[in-house]
Amino acid sequence: MSSGNEGLAVARLSSLLDENSFVELSSGVTSRSTDFNQDPKEAPGDGVVTGYGLIDERLVFVYSQDPGVLSGTIGEMHARKIKDVYDKAMKMRAPIIGLIDCGGVRLTESFDSTESIGQIIEASVEACGVVPQITAVMGRCGGGLAVLNSMSDFSFMKDGAELFVNSPDAIPGNNSEKNDTSKAEFQYKAGNVDMIGSEDEILEGIRDLISVLPSSGGDGGFVDDFTDDLNRASEGLETKRDKVSEIAAELSDDHLFIETKGGFAPGMVTGFIRLMGATVGVIGNETYENEDVLTALGCAKAADFVRFLDAFDIPLLSLTNVAGYKACVFNEERLPRALAKMVSAIAEADIPKINLITRQAGGTAYLMMNSKAIGADLTYAFSDADVSVMDPALAASIIAGDSGDVAACREEYATSQSGLDNALRRGMIDRVVDFADARKYLIAGFDMLFEKDMYIYKKHGTK
Repeated sequence: MSSGNEGLAVARLSSLLDENSFVELSSGVTSRSTDFNQDPKEAPGDGVVTGYGLIDERLVFVYSQDPGVLSGTIGEMHARKIKDVYDKAMKMRAPIIGLIDCGGVRLTESFDSTESIGQIIEASVEACGVVPQITAVMGRCGGGLAVLNSMSDFSFMKDGAELFVNSPDAIPGNNSEKNDTSKAEFQYKAGNVDMIGSEDEILEGIRDLISVLPSSGGDGGFVDDFTDDLNRASEGLETKRDKVSEIAAELSDDHLFIETKGGFAPGMVTGFIRLMGATVGVIGNETYENEDVLTALGCAKAADFVRFLDAFDIPLLSLTNVAGYKACVFNEERLPRALAKMVSAIAEADIPKINLITRQAGGTAYLMMNSKAIGADLTYAFSDADVSVMDPALAASIIAGDSGDVAACREEYATSQSGLDNALRRGMIDRVVDFADARKYLIAGFDMLFEKDMYIYKKHGTK
């Protein structure tokens, strides 16, 4: 249903959207610049194709830059088309997806072109938290346009594409042969993109992500049809629990787990599952470099993800397996602020929140991972979970001192002040769950919390 601008941009949109669902908008727009006495050039669509279509029969708005037309550079009319798509997505409360393949600012349009990039970024800022924004770097994305990529909620990057603010050769002491900072693998590990792969893998990844996201904030999350058995036993969690992706997939309907920012801060895993058809966001601790600790980068990653969940009313499940904090100079510089950011995000979120302690919950690090103390609605633990304020031997050496009976103090501390049973007695944990029953308890818990309301109206009491 396009107007005939059948270039690479349209081909990509046709692969992304449901068959025959794409409708092109502003198809007759062309560049109107006459600077430098240039001869008029044929510029179909001014280098970008915009419109709307369906993914799994759900409305999305799209734009796709065409590197074959004016090198995909951004000019005044090019930017106006993209901004118009943002405006329509906001009005219709539907996700917006951008496929970026851009040669940068159109120099022949000078300030008009530069200002136009600012207008697109402003539109993205206004859409933030209102509709999901997804970008995919399919070719080149440099300079100020890299900001638009990071303004998106989720970003993908094709193998061989380039993403940069400063090109590798413009960085003092660096060059592209020494360290190609623009390549997909570098940006994936830096946390600037969620997934990298071939063009087909990227487009399929976007479709998968759209399948679990609500169309807009205020929709009350997203619930879809499901076929999985609500009473299905969870299998093998005792061996899978050290791998967040594996335990999340086992708990999820049809074993679905969509990870986000998988290359960044691997000690903290984030992603989406489904329970009883409802999308649930997951944050979880994973052993990294033989440590079960919180890091500054991991906390920042979790905080950003929880902010997204709260903006779009998606429930939170935390899979806690943490013993303490990463001890190094880098983390000592950054961890306090990152912890504050993560704790604020979790505590302020008014979405349903459940915490499952999968192996260990140590000291104040455990508190940060969606504990009841900072707002978890329910906390579960596996029967062999180790819950402690401090290692009993270390605690005993501190309490007893040099002259005390350290062995006796250790035994008393372990019995009366530490362990899962004491956590249960003090109400830190709601119940112990069997490995096989974990999925069933999570479904029941989130079902009970479905109508959670943090803003209860009260005129006055009745007594």
